[in-house]
Amino acid sequence: MPITDLLERNSKLYGDEVALVEINPEIKEEQRVTWKEYELIQPTSTSYYRRQITWSVFDEKANRVANMLIERGIKKGQKCAILLMNCLEWLPIYFGILKSGAIAVPLNFRFTAEEIDYCLKASDSDVLFYGPEFIGRIEDIAEKIKKDTLIFYVGDQCPSYADDYYRQVSNSSSVAPRVLIEDKDEAAIYFSSGTTGFPKAILHIHTALMQSAKMEAMHHETTHEDNFLCIPPLYHTGAKMHWFGSLYTGSRAVLLKGNSPEAIFRAVSEEECTIVWLLVPWAQDILAALDSGKLNIKDYHLSQWRLMHIGAQPIPPSLIRRWLEYFPNHKYDTNYGLSESTGPGCVHLGMENVRKVGAIGVPGYGWKTKIVDEDGNIVKQGEIGELCVKGPGVMVEYYKNPEATAEILKDGWLFTGDMARQDEEGFIFLVDRKKDVIISGGENLYPVQIESFLAKNDKIHDAAVIGLQDARLGEIAAAIIQVKEGMTMTEEEVERFCVDLPRYKRPRKIIFANVIRNATGKIDKPKLREIYCGEKIVEKQNQS
Repeated sequence: MPITDLLERNSKLYGDEVALVEINPEIKEEQRVTWKEYELIQPTSTSYYRRQITWSVFDEKANRVANMLIERGIKKGQKCAILLMNCLEWLPIYFGILKSGAIAVPLNFRFTAEEIDYCLKASDSDVLFYGPEFIGRIEDIAEKIKKDTLIFYVGDQCPSYADDYYRQVSNSSSVAPRVLIEDKDEAAIYFSSGTTGFPKAILHIHTALMQSAKMEAMHHETTHEDNFLCIPPLYHTGAKMHWFGSLYTGSRAVLLKGNSPEAIFRAVSEEECTIVWLLVPWAQDILAALDSGKLNIKDYHLSQWRLMHIGAQPIPPSLIRRWLEYFPNHKYDTNYGLSESTGPGCVHLGMENVRKVGAIGVPGYGWKTKIVDEDGNIVKQGEIGELCVKGPGVMVEYYKNPEATAEILKDGWLFTGDMARQDEEGFIFLVDRKKDVIISGGENLYPVQIESFLAKNDKIHDAAVIGLQDARLGEIAAAIIQVKEGMTMTEEEVERFCVDLPRYKRPRKIIFANVIRNATGKIDKPKLREIYCGEKIVEKQNQS
């Protein structure tokens, strides 16, 4: 069945039950609103400490979005982009797009104006939903995109170049549109990227989304009584597909707009959350707060919290050991995946295999794996090769990019670009990545992008960016800078120059040295990692 059927089923079976809660810790606690008030006053996502909607209202909101799009001429197969921070509007808009027969295109909220423009064009998006946090970036490109793009502003004080989302959607029918949606219909485009920096558009069908929903529920034994705390951004396949477990079981989920240890514990306690997905830095912060006494477990109601799982970057085994000292009754899991495999779960550790922390695990529900050499032959057990996965969650293609698709998809197998080995029990360990992508705090950094920016400096002769291991972020970007002969440069100068980069892309370590290149003129990244990481092969994980 298409993923939209799950929402309609939940509306019928659990209509009066709460589906989604949004909590904004920065807002005063007394500013709360129920789903009934939400219907009447249409608050923006920054107005209240707590908002909630039921499954019936969720479905009704999605129907209104679908009908609004249809009324504005959007037809089946057209693309609609979403540029929103996590909020109560996000998922009804996503499902409204799907119900109209259109294709949802979530955008990374860290994209620059240039990247937003690029992604809208690359995905052939005809519609853009965006929130108040992005006014400046959209204003920079509004003149270019408004000719071909229908723009909906999801917030107060709508700009002149956009349509008021709240006004438009409230005037649309709440009855489900009569659009035939089938399993093989195209459903979503998610963006990923290689080392070239500009994202690739990854096309998925409804079957892939349904696979991820069922798999998530099975992997984590999710039931209708569970309550999932979702903190990472919904544009990311990781957050979305983990929430799909809640959709599959008709269970509640909480969208937390913040990741401080206190905010997480308070949300788990007040909302009685049972499942929490964390990134390594957030888990590290929680442990540090517990160690220092700033956070006291006894001050919160946490006994119902049964599962903590982590993904999106390397997981230090010592972190999990420390976590289980504080929470001995917690189950733990980690999931490996790519946006090309509909996010996390094609390989997963399994809650019963905490003794194998350090591995990414075994094939997930419905998935097959193999590890191959450069010629595509399966390597012997224990030998290193490229990890390949195959299953119903594999992407259709890189949208309108057959050359890139052919490089990664071969006979139904997705070649991940990750080097791995398998132990005698069948557990897979990642060893290194073919790609140069640096995963820092769960976000992908693209070295070529940063290198190109540094090359603009008149004092820099050459620059290379590599990832260095970091206890909290997994990896940090280190820039090896070769200064032009006869010139001098300081770290402070580099830092000032990099102010024009988004903060998360700025190098966290500056190394002044010669940039090593191989005989073909390419930067010798393996050699640089050998020098500055201190070892030729670094055992890593790549979870989502």
